[in-house]
Amino acid sequence: MTSETVISIFLGIGLAASVGFRVFLPLFALSLAAYFNVWELNDSWQWIGSLAAVITLGVATLIEIFAYFIPWVDNLLDSVAVPLAAIAGTAVMVSTVANLDPVITWSLAIIAGGGTATAIKGAGATSRLASTATTGGLANPLVSTLETGTAMVVTTASIFAPLVAAVLVIIILFIIFRIYRKLRPRART
Repeated sequence: MTSETVISIFLGIGLAASVGFRVFLPLFALSLAAYFNVWELNDSWQWIGSLAAVITLGVATLIEIFAYFIPWVDNLLDSVAVPLAAIAGTAVMVSTVANLDPVITWSLAIIAGGGTATAIKGAGATSRLASTATTGGLANPLVSTLETGTAMVVTTASIFAPLVAAVLVIIILFIIFRIYRKLRPRART
């Protein structure tokens, strides 16, 4: 396995994690990176770097970010975004992984890409529901700001410093796991 392959895997995992926070933002960033030749995509994914994709994903990103600032609409978006995150996480992983057998690429994409995106999106949806239940949705814009900011940081790191992004993803997943363990009901014996 070459260093290019390892870096492409880190890029894919970082972008997949970002998809868990905002579905379109990492896709838009990847589209920009491909359009400006910062990152080269697999042959069958070159369309992501087209001007039409940049514009479409840019508009979708803006709509998604602003929609998450509207209480109750954000919860509705989460119900759609969880399955979308799995698909988009898988797609960004497939589009970025270089020099691997297709079976390994797709396995990594489904498990690491889709799995990471879904875990993070599920945790975010749960936190938004808790915020809605406890504050009537008043704290939801704060949750949305935190998610969007995290998506921007991890996406930027993924494109320009994939190893740093991989470390950030591990930290994020560790935090989610810790919170889950604290909130999970204890089994009684």
